[in-house]
Amino acid sequence: MLNSIKKYSKTFFFKVLVGIIILPFLFWGMGDVFSGGSQNVVAKIDSEKVSTRDFVNYLNVLNLNEQERKDLSKTDLIDQILSDYIGKKVLLLELEDLNVILGDKSLKEIIINDKTFFKDNKFSRTEYEKFLISNSLSAPLFETNMAEQEKKRQLLSYLSGGIEIPNFLVQYEFNTENQTKKIEFINLKKFYDKPISEEKFAEIYEKNKGFYTETFKDFKYAELNPLNIIGENNYNEIFFNKINEIENKILDGVEFNQIIKDYNLNESLTGLINQENKSKIDTNLVKAFFKIENKNIVEFINLEKKYYVVQMTKVSQTQKDKNNKAVRDSIKAQINIENKINENRKLAKDITNKIFTRSQMDIFAKENNLTIESVTLTKLEGSNVFSPGVIKRIFETDDKSINLITDNMLKDNFIIYSKETKLPKIKKQDQDFDNFKLKAKLRLANNIYNVYDLSLNRKYNVEINDKTLKRIKDSF
Repeated sequence: MLNSIKKYSKTFFFKVLVGIIILPFLFWGMGDVFSGGSQNVVAKIDSEKVSTRDFVNYLNVLNLNEQERKDLSKTDLIDQILSDYIGKKVLLLELEDLNVILGDKSLKEIIINDKTFFKDNKFSRTEYEKFLISNSLSAPLFETNMAEQEKKRQLLSYLSGGIEIPNFLVQYEFNTENQTKKIEFINLKKFYDKPISEEKFAEIYEKNKGFYTETFKDFKYAELNPLNIIGENNYNEIFFNKINEIENKILDGVEFNQIIKDYNLNESLTGLINQENKSKIDTNLVKAFFKIENKNIVEFINLEKKYYVVQMTKVSQTQKDKNNKAVRDSIKAQINIENKINENRKLAKDITNKIFTRSQMDIFAKENNLTIESVTLTKLEGSNVFSPGVIKRIFETDDKSINLITDNMLKDNFIIYSKETKLPKIKKQDQDFDNFKLKAKLRLANNIYNVYDLSLNRKYNVEINDKTLKRIKDSF
C-alpha cells in the first residue's frame, strides 16, 4: 500500500489535487494543550482526532526530498504542513455538516464527460483504464478523490451562488483595466545600469566562492518502450502492466543491473555531463536526470509519455573561474539587485514623506542624466515600455501623485507622476459587460470566501499536541 501511495504522490493528478482551493488554518495557537495527552494523537478538531500515523502517512505522500526532511526539525515547514492537513480535514467536516453529497450516478456523469478519457469524441473505457494504469492509480482511489474535488467545488459554488452584482461594481472592475491616464515618468534603467569595477567583481567572487561551482553527474539508463518490453509497438495494457511491474521492483530496491538483465534492456551511458547539456541527449531528459540527488539509487522516470529506468553513478563539483560568463552574470545580477533594493527604498521613503515632489522629479532627472517622458495610457495591455502589471499599478495611482512602481522581479523600475485620469463608462449592451460582471462577481466571491474562512476558525475548535508534533519533527 505504501508503495502505491509513493507512486501516486508523483503523479500530475495528485499535484492538481494538492493545488485545490483549501481553507488554510495557519495562525492557531500551538500551546501545550495535551499536557497529559496521547502520543498517538497530533491534533484534535472538536472531538475528531488526527492520529500521528495518518499525519506521518500524509507527510510520506508529499514525497519531500532529502533536504526538506532534514530541515523538518529546524524549520516551521512541518507546522505549515499540519495546518494544511487540518484545513483539508475541516473542509471535509464542513461538507459532511452541510450534507454535500455526490451520488455514484453523478460521479459517473463527471467521469464519462471528461475529455481526458475521450477517443473519437466519446468516452472510452480503454482510455480511462490506460490513464489509471499509466498513473499507477486504482479506480476506487481516483474516483474517491474526484468525488471530494467535486464536493468542494459545489461548496464554493454554493457560497457564491445567487449573488446579484450591482452596476457600480462592474464599473469599478472595468475601470481597473480601462482608463485614459496621462502620466510623466522616468525609466530608471539607466540609473541602475552602471559599470561595475573589477575590484568589486573580485570581492563578491571571493566572498561567495562556494556558490560558483559546477556540478557534473554520470548516469546509466535504459528507455522502456513497447518494442523492447513486449516486442511490439502498441502502448497496450500488457505494456503498462510491465511498466507497473518494473516500477514496483524499483521501489522494492531491485538493482539497476538486475532490471536490465530481467527485461533484456539496452543500457546507455551519459558520461560526466552538466546541466548545460552539450551532449546529444535530449535536454528535458537531462533536466529530469539532474533532479536525482542520491548516487546508486535506481529511479523510474516518466517524461512526456516516455519511460526510463536510471541510476546516477557519479557526481563531482568543479570550481568556476572568476571570468566565467555565468559567474560574472551572476555577480552583476547580485550587485544590481542590491543596488535597486537600496535605492528604491530611499526613493519610496522620500515619496511617502512628500520630500520627492514633482519639482524634485526634475532635479533628480537632471542630476542623473535621465529623461522625463510623457505618455497617455488607455488599456491594461502591455506596451514596449510597460508590462500589464506595471500599468495596473499606474492605473491605481491618484492624480497629482508620484509613485515608485516596479515589477515583481525588480527588472523594470519607474518614477510615475499621474497628471490626469478619465474614466470611461461601460453599458449593459456593451460587448464586454458580461465579462467584467463575471470578474466583479469573482472578486466579491473571494471576499465571501475569506469571511467564510474566518467563520470556520470560530466554528471548529482545533487543538495541537505540541509534544507529539515535536516528536514527529525529531524523528526525521
